[in-house]
Amino acid sequence: MTRNAFTMKLKPGYTDEYKRRHDEIWPELRTLLSDQGISDYAIFLDEPTLTLFAVQHLANNFKPEEIPNHPLVKKWWAYMADIMETNDDNSPVESPLTEVFYMK
Repeated sequence: MTRNAFTMKLKPGYTDEYKRRHDEIWPELRTLLSDQGISDYAIFLDEPTLTLFAVQHLANNFKPEEIPNHPLVKKWWAYMADIMETNDDNSPVESPLTEVFYMK
């Protein structure tokens, strides 16, 4: 299992809406992510900069090319596109982070 961390960016004025949508995440999306090998997925917000920091555990058999092509993920991205910075395909603009320290 590996850890994956990245940042995303929230648009101004949407902090509460972002949290509400994730509090009500679609059960079928949660199942899909879990079935694809994503676990211990957390997203934190740095409110002054509206930077979202995500960290997740990826199973050894995780296939990163499958998630962005799934219709349910595309539907979620379209649902979230109005409150986040996105790419042309509605996927969130992500910046990968390099792990420099870990304490177990």
